[in-house]
Parts: sequence; structure tokens; C-alpha cells
Amino acid sequence: MKPGKYDRRHQIIISGVELRELKLLPLPESFGLERRLQRYEGKRPIDLYRWDLECLLETLLLEVADRPQHPRLRRRDIDALKSLHDRLRKEYDSGYGRAVP
Repeated sequence: MKPGKYDRRHQIIISGVELRELKLLPLPESFGLERRLQRYEGKRPIDLYRWDLECLLETLLLEVADRPQHPRLRRRDIDALKSLHDRLRKEYDSGYGRAVP
């Protein structure tokens, strides 16, 4: 899917523990999002569109809710995923209102 001229682009920096844990998550197919995140190094902002934010928010919400089933993550890693979810939620809400849980 190619973004249209009216699609809003969000530039977000994801680095450190947040980026490492995000790369380990199984992402659903979202128009090349997984490939872009695997190549992303966290030095410059990554461009995310509305559908990318929605995909990441839903994935992070499921991962944080199902965390007792995944004992490999430490508390610090869970906190990093929660903080990333909160930052992405704030960005999404500022641009589109509160539509995704």
C-alpha cells in the first residue's frame, strides 16, 4: 500500500530496550512494517503511518496482556514495552483521537 498525499506521517524514535524487544515480537503483516523495523537502528526517526501505529498498538497490547505466558522477559523488558505502547498511544491520540483500545 502506498501512502496518499493526505496520509499523515509520524516520525518516532524507538531505541534501546524498546527497540530490542520490539524486534523480538511477532508482528502481523502490515505492509512491510516488520521489514522496516528489522532494518531500523534507532538513530533517526522512523516514519509510521496510521495503519502502522494501529498495528503496533494492538500487538503491544496483546503482548503486555499475555505476559504471564512468556516468562523469558524480565520486568525491565515489560516496562519498556509498556512505555513504548504509551508513547505510541499518545502519538495516535494526538493525531486521530481515541479510536483504538
